[in-house]
Amino acid sequence: MSEGFSFKIDDHIFADRSGWPPRKTAEDGLGLLVNGRRVTPHLLCIGGEDHNLRIPFLLALRDRGFRITAAGTGDPAPFARLGLDYRPFRFDRFVNPLADRAAISALTKLIGEVRPDIVQSFDTKPNLLVPLATRNLSNVLTVRTINGLGQIYSSRSPTSLMLRLIFPMLHRVAGRSAALTIFQNRDDQTFFERHRMLGKGASRLIPGSGVDIDSFDRALAARPSRSALRKQLGLEDAEIVITVTRLTRQKGIPTLLEAAALVHRMRPSVRFLLVGPREGEGSYAVTQAEIDRHAPYVIPLGRRSDIPDLLGLADVFAFPTEYREGVPRVLLEAALADLPIVTTNMPGCSDVVRDGWSGFLVPPRKPHLLAARVLDMLCERRTARIMGVRAGRLVRREFGLQLTVSRYVDAYAALASARSPSLASYHGAIGGISSQEARS
Repeated sequence: MSEGFSFKIDDHIFADRSGWPPRKTAEDGLGLLVNGRRVTPHLLCIGGEDHNLRIPFLLALRDRGFRITAAGTGDPAPFARLGLDYRPFRFDRFVNPLADRAAISALTKLIGEVRPDIVQSFDTKPNLLVPLATRNLSNVLTVRTINGLGQIYSSRSPTSLMLRLIFPMLHRVAGRSAALTIFQNRDDQTFFERHRMLGKGASRLIPGSGVDIDSFDRALAARPSRSALRKQLGLEDAEIVITVTRLTRQKGIPTLLEAAALVHRMRPSVRFLLVGPREGEGSYAVTQAEIDRHAPYVIPLGRRSDIPDLLGLADVFAFPTEYREGVPRVLLEAALADLPIVTTNMPGCSDVVRDGWSGFLVPPRKPHLLAARVLDMLCERRTARIMGVRAGRLVRREFGLQLTVSRYVDAYAALASARSPSLASYHGAIGGISSQEARS
C-alpha cells in the first residue's frame, strides 16, 4: 500500500491512498476579507474514541475557511499528521454519574480555553455532556448531531430498558443549551419530536456524515486485481458475502452466523467474510468459539486497512444490524462499490436501501429471511447488479462529503445570522458551493 494516512470509518480502517496533504486555507494567513477585515469562524468538534472518522469532514470545513479544533477520546496521531489541533479528554461510555460530572467539568474548562464560536458534538455521550458543559457560556453556539440512538434503544438488556426511562429527560435538559439539533435520519428526528427532547433549539435533517466519494473511487481504482486478492485469500472459486462491522451482538453477528449456515446448506461454495474487530467490545462481542463453529464457510479477517479492495472482490454485502444507526457508513461505501446489499429495516439502513429496488431489507434477528435474500442476490445476478448500481447512484447524489459540508455550513450560518453579525456576514463568503451546486 502506498503511503498516506488511515482514519477510522465507522467499523473499519479505510486507507486513503492519496496522502491527503493539508491545503492552504484561512489558517495559513489567507483568510477571507469580509467588510474590510479577515474573519475565520472557530469550530470545536467534540466526539468519542472514533472521532478520527470525521477528519474528512473537518478538512472540508477547513477548506471553506473555518478554523478547526477537534476534541475526543481517541488517538491524536491522525489529527496531528494533518495539522489539525486536537485536544484529548476522557469520559466513560457507560453509566457512571461521577465520571460524567468530571467529564462535564473537563469539557467546560476545555471550551473556555479554546474559546470557539461554534461547538459541534457527535455521539451519544458527548451529545449529552457538551450542552451541559456550555449551559453557562452564552457566547458559544452549541450544535449536536444525533448519529443514531445507539445501544440504549438497540439492546434489550435490563440496563438499557431502565435507561430508556431517563434518556428523554436527559436530552430535554441538554436541549436547553443546544442552539440546534441535527439528525442523520428522519426516524430519529420524529422520535425526538414525539418525546419532546429538543429543548429550546431548532432541529434540522442532514442525512449521514458524508462520504468522500473521490477518495473512495481512487482507492477502488488502485486496488489489486480481483483474481489476485481472491487467490491471496484462498477464495478463487468461491462466491463471497462480506460484512464490515464491529463483531458485536447488536450488529447482528449471531443472526449472520445462523444465516450463513442456512446459505451453506443450499450453496456450499459461498464464503462469508467478517471484517472488523472483535476485541475491545466486552460482553457484547461475539466469541471466537461462536465464529469457529461455522468454519470453513465463515472467515474472520479482523480489522483491515484494505476495505475498498475487499468490497471489490465480493458478490454481496450483508449488514444484519440490530443497532439504531445514524446512517451506517459501511452501507454508503458498499453502495459506492456497486455491491448488492442485504440489510435490516432499522433506522438509517432504510435511508440507503429501498427494499426490492436498491437492495433488500429484512427484519433484525431473522436469520431465515436474511439467508433467503442473500440467496436471491446470488441466484439473480443481473437483478442484484442493477440494485447495487441504483444504491450507488443514490449515495453519490445525496451523501457526498461536499454536499454534507454545504448543508452544515448552511445550518451554522442560519444560527450565526441571529447570534453573531460577523459570522452571519462571513457565510456569504465561506459557503463556496451551495447545497444545490454540490448535487450537480
